[in-house]
Amino acid sequence: MAFKLPKLPYDVEALEPHIDSKTMTIHHGKHHAGYTNKLNAAIEGTPLAKKKIEEILAKVSKHGDAVRNNGGGYYNHSLFWKVMSPDGGGEPGGKLGKAINDSFGSFDKFKEKFAAAAGSRFGSGWAWLVVKKRGKKLAVTSTPNQDNPLMDVADVKGTPILGLDVWEHAYYLNYQNRRPDYVQAFFNVVNWKEVQKRYNAALK
Repeated sequence: MAFKLPKLPYDVEALEPHIDSKTMTIHHGKHHAGYTNKLNAAIEGTPLAKKKIEEILAKVSKHGDAVRNNGGGYYNHSLFWKVMSPDGGGEPGGKLGKAINDSFGSFDKFKEKFAAAAGSRFGSGWAWLVVKKRGKKLAVTSTPNQDNPLMDVADVKGTPILGLDVWEHAYYLNYQNRRPDYVQAFFNVVNWKEVQKRYNAALK
């Protein structure tokens, strides 16, 4: 198979009480696994099977809904697990912290904008912090379904460095219809070291 389901970088209960173990088990073992398997089925026997996921997503409009939906689902979740940590939370420092302050005015204002993007996304989708292609500046955006800012169909294009899944399967067992509570809980587990790493890579 071209793509494999990545292992979680921590135990399923490690993010409790912010994200519960049952949700993590189903989210990773069923949903992410499903996107991975369906992506492999969609690209089997085609030139896409030899390409990196970022290359596939960059021209996703040419590849049909199965590749778009499942390729996005594979990539988005692979990022999602890594930008969380049981030792997460707090505020980023260094170059990332400065870039957030420069782009949004303060860390609190960034949080407000990110929470608004996550909370106002109608139906299912994602909220993102991205490094924009032009000017290398930070922006907050959201995408529907399993789309992401790497895709040529995205309204705001760039390199995702932080993403939050706001599909109901990501939070409903614990938060029911209280998406804003889930969004605020997410800030307690953000792995800013990983986000900083992705930010540095995006600047190269």
